Amino acid sequence: MELKRVVVTGLGAITPLGNDVDTTWAAAVEGKSGAGPITHFDASKFKTQFACEVKGYNPNDHFDRKKARQLDLYAQYALVAARQAVADSGIENAENLDRNRVGVIVAAGIGGLHTFEEEAGYYAKNEERGPMYNPFFIPKMIADIASGHVSMEYHFHGPNYGVVSACASSNNAIIDAFNLIRLGKADAIVTGGAEAAIFPAGVGGFNSMHALSTRNDSPETASRPFSASRDGFVIGEGSVVLVLEELEHAKARGAKIYAEVAGGGMSADAHHITATHPEGLGAILSMNNALEDAGMKPEDIDYINVHGTSTPVGDISEVKAIVEVFGDHAHKLNISSTKSMTGHLLGATGAMEAMFSILAIRDGVVPPTINHEEGDNDENIDYTLNFTFNKAQHRDVRAALSNSFGFGGHNATVILKRYEE
Repeated sequence: MELKRVVVTGLGAITPLGNDVDTTWAAAVEGKSGAGPITHFDASKFKTQFACEVKGYNPNDHFDRKKARQLDLYAQYALVAARQAVADSGIENAENLDRNRVGVIVAAGIGGLHTFEEEAGYYAKNEERGPMYNPFFIPKMIADIASGHVSMEYHFHGPNYGVVSACASSNNAIIDAFNLIRLGKADAIVTGGAEAAIFPAGVGGFNSMHALSTRNDSPETASRPFSASRDGFVIGEGSVVLVLEELEHAKARGAKIYAEVAGGGMSADAHHITATHPEGLGAILSMNNALEDAGMKPEDIDYINVHGTSTPVGDISEVKAIVEVFGDHAHKLNISSTKSMTGHLLGATGAMEAMFSILAIRDGVVPPTINHEEGDNDENIDYTLNFTFNKAQHRDVRAALSNSFGFGGHNATVILKRYEE
């Protein structure tokens, strides 16, 4: 069976750097931080009092009151980004579009955490009344509901589900969409991820694990991947959605093409519930699987958007894995962690970084890893690699590899490349 080619024809985003793709990308290239004091709740008693929140967002600008009441914030973000991506692709108005062959796969690592927290709190305060829950509690909370809402809005009847693999979730969603299209099961799939966990349970839960940075005196410099002074990740929120489409289907309707999806790789660390394998064994397998799937060699890759969360152990293991997979070529490609600017969007992070990889290919610009201070050293990290610290670098990017790793040992790698006939 001949596999079909899959291209990206639409992008949408609402992120800590901007409420659309262009604003987000411009801020990333400029090296802006999206971090600041938490405004979603009073975090004054928490160890971490800052995050990378979406800014200037009002649900009333996007939904009527009835619809907004049915949507957890994560699903609202997903719908906003999906609307942008679908409009950008033009697929909704395509002539003779077979909506039975257009699917939706939108991932979330956690889903409606705020809804769960609100309902649990309400019951605790009113326990004497008995179990009185909002009828929208379950449909607002579940991690697959964003996909359902997107499909209902556009009447897309193709494959429809959510993917949950912690911080690898949206990379897994992209890989699933890619495979369904190239196997001929769908003509197009709206895919990506969404997350909104900057609430007491999210921040407090990660604080209890000592996973978050506590640099409260300087939030904008707190996310510092590959710096010796890194002390944990910065939690972020938002959504990025891509429209993936079978090449001939896209060409037939005259769609613009951002890039081609070349391959995807997955693996498990099978090591620890939260920590990555110290030698990066799962990351090595995931990247090698992606290269094999794409029919590419290590030297075909020009840029790696790393998982790079700014945790002491995770950053080291990923660098070890890159050196193992790419050998001498590891010193010739560019490496950056855009989480230094966006924070960690958990289940939405893979889609965010796939978007950055696509735009790096389009514009020939590698976004930076900000907050790296001169003199920072870590004997476990090879600083002779081209980390693209603090300032964007112009270079021809033919192909980019994007890594996402999640609690539970989930690893997912996506390779995107310049579209050529």
